[in-house]
Amino acid sequence: MTDEGLRDELREFVAERDWEQFHTPENLAKSIAIEAGELLECFQWSGDGDITRVESELADVLTYCHLLADRLGLDPDAVVRGKLAVTRVKYPSDIARGRSTKHDRL
Repeated sequence: MTDEGLRDELREFVAERDWEQFHTPENLAKSIAIEAGELLECFQWSGDGDITRVESELADVLTYCHLLADRLGLDPDAVVRGKLAVTRVKYPSDIARGRSTKHDRL
Protein backbone atom coordinates (compact mmCIF):
# COMPACT_ATOMS: atom_id res chain seq x y z
CA MET A 1 0.00 0.00 0.00
CA THR A 2 1.29 3.45 -0.86
CA ASP A 3 1.33 6.26 1.66
CA GLU A 4 -1.45 7.90 -0.32
CA GLY A 5 -3.44 4.67 -0.06
CA LEU A 6 -2.91 4.61 3.69
CA ARG A 7 -3.98 8.24 3.98
CA ASP A 8 -7.13 7.52 2.02
CA GLU A 9 -7.89 4.44 4.09
CA LEU A 10 -7.46 6.40 7.33
CA ARG A 11 -9.69 9.20 6.01
CA GLU A 12 -12.39 6.68 5.10
CA PHE A 13 -12.14 4.96 8.48
CA VAL A 14 -12.52 8.29 10.31
CA ALA A 15 -15.35 9.48 8.05
CA GLU A 16 -17.33 6.25 8.51
CA ARG A 17 -17.35 6.93 12.25
CA ASP A 18 -17.78 10.73 12.04
CA TRP A 19 -14.67 11.17 14.17
CA GLU A 20 -13.13 14.06 12.24
CA GLN A 21 -14.95 16.45 14.57
CA PHE A 22 -12.73 15.19 17.41
CA HIS A 23 -9.49 15.26 15.43
CA THR A 24 -8.25 18.73 16.19
CA PRO A 25 -4.47 19.13 16.02
CA GLU A 26 -4.42 19.49 19.80
CA ASN A 27 -6.41 16.30 20.39
CA LEU A 28 -4.33 14.34 17.90
CA ALA A 29 -1.08 15.55 19.49
CA LYS A 30 -2.42 14.53 22.92
CA SER A 31 -3.36 11.13 21.52
CA ILE A 32 0.16 10.65 20.14
CA ALA A 33 1.64 11.37 23.58
CA ILE A 34 -0.83 9.08 25.32
CA GLU A 35 -0.21 6.21 22.90
CA ALA A 36 3.56 6.77 23.09
CA GLY A 37 3.26 6.35 26.86
CA GLU A 38 1.42 3.07 26.32
CA LEU A 39 4.18 1.97 23.93
CA LEU A 40 6.79 2.81 26.56
CA GLU A 41 4.79 0.86 29.12
CA CYS A 42 5.49 -2.28 27.07
CA PHE A 43 9.12 -1.94 28.19
CA GLN A 44 8.45 -0.77 31.77
CA TRP A 45 9.90 -3.76 33.59
CA SER A 46 11.84 -5.43 30.83
CA GLY A 47 13.82 -4.34 27.81
CA ASP A 48 12.14 -7.16 25.91
CA GLY A 49 8.61 -5.95 25.25
CA ASP A 50 5.89 -8.34 24.16
CA ILE A 51 6.11 -7.90 20.39
CA THR A 52 2.34 -8.25 19.94
CA ARG A 53 1.64 -5.43 22.40
CA VAL A 54 4.50 -3.34 20.98
CA GLU A 55 3.11 -3.74 17.46
CA SER A 56 -0.37 -2.70 18.59
CA GLU A 57 0.81 0.38 20.47
CA LEU A 58 3.22 1.37 17.70
CA ALA A 59 0.33 1.14 15.23
CA ASP A 60 -1.68 3.51 17.44
CA VAL A 61 1.20 6.02 17.59
CA LEU A 62 1.79 5.87 13.84
CA THR A 63 -1.93 6.15 13.09
CA TYR A 64 -2.28 9.32 15.15
CA CYS A 65 0.91 10.73 13.58
CA HIS A 66 -0.52 10.17 10.12
CA LEU A 67 -3.87 11.66 11.13
CA LEU A 68 -2.16 14.76 12.55
CA ALA A 69 -0.02 15.22 9.45
CA ASP A 70 -3.10 14.89 7.26
CA ARG A 71 -5.07 17.34 9.39
CA LEU A 72 -2.23 19.88 9.07
CA GLY A 73 -1.83 19.28 5.34
CA LEU A 74 1.64 17.80 5.76
CA ASP A 75 3.19 14.88 3.92
CA PRO A 76 4.63 12.51 6.57
CA ASP A 77 7.43 11.35 4.25
CA ALA A 78 8.41 14.94 3.45
CA VAL A 79 8.34 15.87 7.14
CA VAL A 80 10.67 12.98 8.03
CA ARG A 81 13.00 13.63 5.10
CA GLY A 82 13.18 17.33 5.96
CA LYS A 83 14.09 16.57 9.56
CA LEU A 84 16.60 13.96 8.40
CA ALA A 85 18.34 16.59 6.26
CA VAL A 86 18.61 18.92 9.26
CA THR A 87 19.85 16.10 11.50
CA ARG A 88 22.50 15.06 8.95
CA VAL A 89 24.01 18.54 9.27
CA LYS A 90 23.80 18.51 13.08
CA TYR A 91 25.29 15.02 13.35
CA PRO A 92 27.85 14.46 10.56
CA SER A 93 28.55 10.74 10.29
CA ASP A 94 32.31 11.18 10.45
CA ILE A 95 31.98 12.82 13.87
CA ALA A 96 28.82 11.27 15.34
CA ARG A 97 29.33 7.63 14.33
CA GLY A 98 28.90 5.36 17.34
CA ARG A 99 28.30 8.26 19.75
CA SER A 100 25.12 9.37 21.50
CA THR A 101 26.56 12.76 22.42
CA LYS A 102 24.28 15.74 21.78
CA HIS A 103 25.21 17.70 18.64
CA ASP A 104 26.45 20.77 20.53
CA ARG A 105 28.97 18.63 22.41
CA LEU A 106 30.43 16.64 19.53
